[in-house]
Amino acid sequence: MSPQDNTLLTRIGPGTPMGALMRAYWTPACLSAELVAGGAPMRLMLLGEKLIAFRSPDGSVGIMDHACPHRCASLFYGRNEEGGIRCVYHGWKFAADGQCLEQPNVPVENRFEKRLKARAYRVVEAGGVVWAYLGERETPPPMTAIEATLLDAADVRLTCSLRRCNYLQVLEGEIDTSHFGFLHGGAIDAADLDGTDLNALSLADRAPRYHVGETGAGTMYAAYRDTGVAGETYYRVAHYLLPFYTMFPDGDFAANIVLDAAVPMDDEHTMIFTWLYKGRRTGVRRLKDGSPIPGLERDEAYLPNGTGWFDRWRTVPNADNDYLIDREAQSRRSFTGLTGVQLQDQAVVESMGAIVDRTQENLAMSDLMIATTRRRLLRVLRDHQQGLPAPGVDDPAPFQQARSGAFVASSALGWRTAYARQIALAHNPTGVLHAPTQDFQP
Repeated sequence: MSPQDNTLLTRIGPGTPMGALMRAYWTPACLSAELVAGGAPMRLMLLGEKLIAFRSPDGSVGIMDHACPHRCASLFYGRNEEGGIRCVYHGWKFAADGQCLEQPNVPVENRFEKRLKARAYRVVEAGGVVWAYLGERETPPPMTAIEATLLDAADVRLTCSLRRCNYLQVLEGEIDTSHFGFLHGGAIDAADLDGTDLNALSLADRAPRYHVGETGAGTMYAAYRDTGVAGETYYRVAHYLLPFYTMFPDGDFAANIVLDAAVPMDDEHTMIFTWLYKGRRTGVRRLKDGSPIPGLERDEAYLPNGTGWFDRWRTVPNADNDYLIDREAQSRRSFTGLTGVQLQDQAVVESMGAIVDRTQENLAMSDLMIATTRRRLLRVLRDHQQGLPAPGVDDPAPFQQARSGAFVASSALGWRTAYARQIALAHNPTGVLHAPTQDFQP
């Protein structure tokens, strides 16, 4: 990749091409549970902007520039009152939509509150997530309608986790399938696993072959392997969805409703939002005897959330303590010496630096999905700069043809047909998932 393309893809602040593309879509801002009615405002770094988020005593949510438009004192220190937030510097008050309500230190005849608005963004709460529209449309586009985001709150597990690196490193890690056999399962002998778990086949053959292509929503891959049974092929299918979503294949396809959003906070920090359907069957996690696979024990310890721009959803193991790597375990029973899939992913993408220099890479066939996604994203960016609409902003249908997961299909079927058949048979609790149409051309 050229230095120019690397810059184009990784810089997301206001005024950048990638920033403009991302702002065309609704953006996950925070979890609804993070904002308490009448509680303290929260610092929120989002797409390179310093904002505050707060929930008024009546329950309404506001997201606006943290700098008061009077003299630029931070509204983080403001009073959360009925109807809005009041700056403690001179008492000016602003509604959740940014409208100035009061200027109490200004003589009545000189007040101009009706003509003054703080920069605030449209907000919608859905499924336990606060979404913000940071784009320029007077009327925002339809809300994001990816399958996982439409699950009933009782059916989904929502989590967040901070990454101290650029969003693209996080995203590319999510669409890199062959690392599973090394980073997560490098110390495992496939013979020690339950043979009925489809995902165990990933460790029987750690160098899969690939089908990769573009879709209306982004890109997808089908990593495929022989099952050892004549006429059968094992697939692990996953998606990249514009602008920063991925669906990972760790689970049986029929109910694997999952989604990651690698939401840029700024160029060097990313907040991952994860949706997990509670009815899914996860991928391989235990040995034949029922014991956890060494290194894959669940370990999601977080530090208490603080009030700084990057003080939310920080893991206890992190770069400052070398992710608590256990070198003895690494030499004897664990490939990485790091505990948990999330932590293993975090360590490698953050170890690349805040923004990796992709001119130093040497890509291989195993990186086909990553290369295809970069090319797709660069074309979308350039088209968007020429005034073309961002894909899927106004029509959610391409996003509703996407499901990830593992399955076995007849080798006589083309991979597109095999995928479409799995979609048609899949558990569909939201009712929005539909099989690809005839013009589906990944």
